Amino acid sequence: MSSLELQSKSTNNDGVHADLAKTLGAILDRQRQAALAEGAPSLAKRREWLDRAIGLLVDFKRDIVDCLAADFGHRSNHATLVTDIYGAIEPLRHARKHVADWMKPERRKVQFPLNLLGGRARVEYQPKGIVGIISPWNFPVNLTFGPLAGIFAAGNRAIIKPSEFTPATSELMQRMLRQAFDETEVAVVTGGPAVGEVFSRLAFDHLVFTGATSVARHVMRAAADNLVPLTLELGGKSPVIISKSAEIEKAVTKMMSGKTLNAGQICLAPDYVFVPEDDRSNAVAAATKAVQGMYPTLLDNPDYSSIVNQRHYDRLRNLLKDAEAKGATLVEINPAREDFSQQPNHKIPPTLVLDATDDMAVMQDEIFGPILPVKTYRQMSDVISYINDHPRPLGLYYFGEDQGETREVLDKTVSGGVTINDVLMHFSIEDLPFGGIGPAGMGSYHGLDGFKSFSHAKAIYTAPKIDAGAMLRPPYGKKLEGLMAKMIKR
Repeated sequence: MSSLELQSKSTNNDGVHADLAKTLGAILDRQRQAALAEGAPSLAKRREWLDRAIGLLVDFKRDIVDCLAADFGHRSNHATLVTDIYGAIEPLRHARKHVADWMKPERRKVQFPLNLLGGRARVEYQPKGIVGIISPWNFPVNLTFGPLAGIFAAGNRAIIKPSEFTPATSELMQRMLRQAFDETEVAVVTGGPAVGEVFSRLAFDHLVFTGATSVARHVMRAAADNLVPLTLELGGKSPVIISKSAEIEKAVTKMMSGKTLNAGQICLAPDYVFVPEDDRSNAVAAATKAVQGMYPTLLDNPDYSSIVNQRHYDRLRNLLKDAEAKGATLVEINPAREDFSQQPNHKIPPTLVLDATDDMAVMQDEIFGPILPVKTYRQMSDVISYINDHPRPLGLYYFGEDQGETREVLDKTVSGGVTINDVLMHFSIEDLPFGGIGPAGMGSYHGLDGFKSFSHAKAIYTAPKIDAGAMLRPPYGKKLEGLMAKMIKR
């Protein structure tokens, strides 16, 4: 909506916010009126919504690739096909395949004596209504259409606020969804922080936010005014643990593949790695070899993505300067020894930070770029203690073949999810819930868990024909006392 874009660029004052609130509130009201008038969508309607979304991703795949390349300055076309397009189609297909089973009422047990008298209980999953989506810039298509899989399967309508950092892609998604959906089914509103602030204050029936923990705090405060339930998909410093039992070259190759995908601009990207003290030089050599194999050159390599904008590029460069100033050794992996000082984009070579300490900024905040601090350890207990002394991460990655140690890491650490002997991959398994914990987020979606997150589990009890509650109504007497004497016991 161009009017919203213009308003979001205006002075941030009460009048602008009032106009935005009126415009956005009107869209929400139209969706709610349509939902109430039509009732819970049929299975056929939900599948139709899912099919329409899949069709858009297929039909507009070239436009999506081009817009993301434009927004990033340079972004790997193949990475976009895999992550943003196929990565969004797969959850929609999964939902289409399973939604009929997910919609079935669940029978629940009725306790004695009501069960013997004929009492029955079930749970029916009812659409919550209108779901808001605030999607991020790093995978804007995936993290808009991915949540729609659970939202549509659960029978909801949606209003989407995509990121202003990827304006071409945001405008494209607006055109795409407007072409296939009526505004009472799906609406897209674009704009900057002013739009985002007003959007997060709307009386949605559920709100999904994917982004930074710092911004999530503001979103959560705004949503609290209307007691809107939230799914917060955030991030944090996801650690990699390379066990003494791991095959180090294989482990580091997988780790660097995940770290360099989208130039590390992934909420689940490996944020730092623990390697055995005696294996640090081997790990550095393996990382160098892995990058050389994947990216013989970097500057003009179509497979290696740029940092999204100047602001994030400067932030990453400052992380490296700060680390070096505080005693870290930087290992820049630049296979062709190219000069990055003059370039049309914002590419940064993959860089290892050795001897990283907690007073360095690179160890304090989520990196979101192709920078990887390398820490060493002697005992696994030290690794576990370090992880537990810091905010709980969105992901944790363990490489190793020691089953006892694997179990120890799983039992003694808390994270949103875990991938063993790889990185990122638990996100891609549609039958696993995806979500964070603590500063890494709350709630989850994907597959059945997404369907349930975006549904209201309505408890339904059907009483037996026998009036089983008669003895619980006054006047009370000896009969009730006798019954309670039997029931109140260990």
